[in-house]
Amino acid sequence: MSDRVREAEDNDEGVNVSNKLLTILIVGFSVLVAGIVMVIVASALGGGSSSFGGVIFIGPFPIVFGAGLDAAWLIALSILIAVLMFTLFLVMRRKSWKV
Repeated sequence: MSDRVREAEDNDEGVNVSNKLLTILIVGFSVLVAGIVMVIVASALGGGSSSFGGVIFIGPFPIVFGAGLDAAWLIALSILIAVLMFTLFLVMRRKSWKV
C-alpha cells in the first residue's frame, strides 16, 4: 500500500472517531438538559416535597448522599447507575485492548 493510501485511511479513522465522540457529547448534553427540564417541571407540578440523592466516585470509592422521603430509592438507583457505568467502562476498555 502506498503512503498516501495509508494517510487517507488514518484520516478517515480520525474523522470517524471524532464524529462518534461528537455524537456522544451531543447525546449526553441532551440527556442532561432533558433531566433538568423534568426536575423543573416536577417541582412546579408536584408541590413542596422534594428528595435528592447521588453518588460521586473518587477513584473506585463511592461517596453516597441524599435527603428527603424518597432518598433511599434515589441513592439505590444512583448506585445502580454508577455500577453500570463502571462495568461498561471495563467492558469498553477490554474491547479496546483486543483491537
